[in-house]
Amino acid sequence: MIKTEKGYAQIFKIFGKSETEIKENLKEILKQGGAALVYTRRRGKEVHVVVETEEQDEENAKNLMKPVAKEIKKSLGTMYYSNRENETMEEAVVRLLDKYGLTVTTAESCTGGMVAAKIVNVPGASDVFNEGFITYSNKAKRKVLDVSKATLKKYGAVSEETAREMALGGVLTADADACVAVTGIAGPDGGTPEKPVGLVYISCCIKDEVTVEECHFHGTRAEIREQAATAALDLLRRAIIKNYR
Repeated sequence: MIKTEKGYAQIFKIFGKSETEIKENLKEILKQGGAALVYTRRRGKEVHVVVETEEQDEENAKNLMKPVAKEIKKSLGTMYYSNRENETMEEAVVRLLDKYGLTVTTAESCTGGMVAAKIVNVPGASDVFNEGFITYSNKAKRKVLDVSKATLKKYGAVSEETAREMALGGVLTADADACVAVTGIAGPDGGTPEKPVGLVYISCCIKDEVTVEECHFHGTRAEIREQAATAALDLLRRAIIKNYR
């Protein structure tokens, strides 16, 4: 809960969803009146859902917002990554890994180590992260992660199939509980009509199950890589919750 100029507020942070989509999920809650106001706002690549009250007494404010916050949690499910004011995506992920006693490794192509860098930027990351792999070339993907030469030839480095094998290979190579992998086209060159700049596949292997998501990001090379790294962490977060919560 956050002290504001008017009273108190609680924030739910969401990455990778449009404000329209979030409002659709919360349409019934947004219609409600009362002493606790609910609204959405965009903050960069994130959408924040805010519950706010002008109640000045902290305990009364908490009691007013609690039932509304409960409804929001139920409606959003795993879409929100944190309701802590200053917690980043990577901090939320490390917190979950530590909570369930898990280790993670990373297998990165277009992000070039950005996912690993985000993780190790969090104090205490050494308890959950031992090593990561930057496999930028096809040769490295084969050598380090055991991605099949046939897969690379048939589907290409930027594909669902390659992302899947990267995540599985990362788990096996590092002997970790989970692996999150990224392969894509950050641009500004290298895109085709079939595989445009901004196409990124992120994957996560956990409990022998691999989930792959196709993403389409926009912006400069640096912006695409940054979005891809954050999206990869968000996929890892959701996979942990699905399998362990």
